[in-house]
Amino acid sequence: MKDLESWLKERRITEVECLVSDITGIARGKIAPVSKFVAEKGMRLPESVLLQTVTGDYVEDDIYYSLLDPADIDMICKPDINAAYPVPWALEPTAQVIHDCFDKQGTPIELSPRNQLKKILKLYADQGWQPVVAPEMEFYLTKRCEDPDLPLQPPIGRSGRQETGRQSFSIDAANEFDPLFEDMYDWCEEQGLDIDTLIHEEGTAQMEINFRHGDPLVLADQVFLFKRTLREAALKHDVAATFMAKPVTNEPGSAMHLHQSVLDITTGESVFANADGTHSDLFLWHVGGLQKYIPEALPLMAPNVNSFRRFLPDTSAPVNVEWGEENRTCGLRVPDGSPQNRRIENRLPGADANVYLAIAASLLCGYMGMIKQVAPSAPVKGRAFERRNLRLPFTLEQALERMEHCQELEEYMGRKFVQGYVAVKRVENENFKRVISSWEREFLLLSV
Repeated sequence: MKDLESWLKERRITEVECLVSDITGIARGKIAPVSKFVAEKGMRLPESVLLQTVTGDYVEDDIYYSLLDPADIDMICKPDINAAYPVPWALEPTAQVIHDCFDKQGTPIELSPRNQLKKILKLYADQGWQPVVAPEMEFYLTKRCEDPDLPLQPPIGRSGRQETGRQSFSIDAANEFDPLFEDMYDWCEEQGLDIDTLIHEEGTAQMEINFRHGDPLVLADQVFLFKRTLREAALKHDVAATFMAKPVTNEPGSAMHLHQSVLDITTGESVFANADGTHSDLFLWHVGGLQKYIPEALPLMAPNVNSFRRFLPDTSAPVNVEWGEENRTCGLRVPDGSPQNRRIENRLPGADANVYLAIAASLLCGYMGMIKQVAPSAPVKGRAFERRNLRLPFTLEQALERMEHCQELEEYMGRKFVQGYVAVKRVENENFKRVISSWEREFLLLSV
């Protein structure tokens, strides 16, 4: 805490945003004067915030009270001194500090997404391995819209015109929003967020930001804060930024592609390559684990009803867990590179996923493959859409059913977490089914 206090003093911070990530990935917590933050060395929050849905509801009482103390007690949230960042868009000198959640005995709270990632990283460390990840975040810029019943529209750029058609990799189309992106880059630099390339994606006003590869926990924190940063930059320029998986009809979805590799902690060498540069057994088993367990862990990568609108055949989103080298029709792509830099790109997670849980799940699936020596299928050459032997669940309901009955996920992530996560997502799904869509009104109202 002394280092953190010095950091706050150097920047003349007056307020601290104390943050935890809930299951959805929403930043929850308290805003405190710096003097109170320093004196209390953290905060207390009801553990129930970790069972809150995206609509603000909670799971059913029988599940709620089986997972939480009946007295609805507080959890103790302690600041991570390595997760303190300035808030560049605040009017007063403000810091945001990510906290970890513990019970009164000092045991990490199992329902916390950040704790889940830390738990998976310890599994790797116990084997002498260091996983490395590089997330790619896709998102849409849209006009601000107050009516959720209206379709989203592309925003107006510097030229005074809306973008039309698809402008994949267009520099000029990305330059339409230069003032917004300049603020975004400045604010990311001030926070020390390791963002790299900006590209215009396939969709209308759809963009992608790539992060440099590094430690999974650090990058999960940075993606968590990047979403806040981009939304604030967009609001400053009177547009909206959305990480919904499929926000616009007939446009591509937005993914959070995860590049992942594993190093030997002692030597720093990749465990994915043999001395002669060929694929190691550990690499093949990692792929095999991803293939075997992603269908069971899919709700952690595709957490919402809307997430499954991405998974359509013959689109830019994969509908399989096939693997292949330089093959974007596969859910698991192996990019070309040197043996030391060999990695797997998991193309299945959506941009709407909780980054802590998506990274944790992706690394856990690979870890289980390495430990259990799961052999992968043969790599795909050509179009993976034509292979049907490794299908994913088609709906959130199917995916939750599979996750609920996966003993391996329960073994590594804990029964309380799996039961709580599934319960939250089922409540959200029930809320979704209560809403009548415009499609139903258009085609069924006067026809059936």
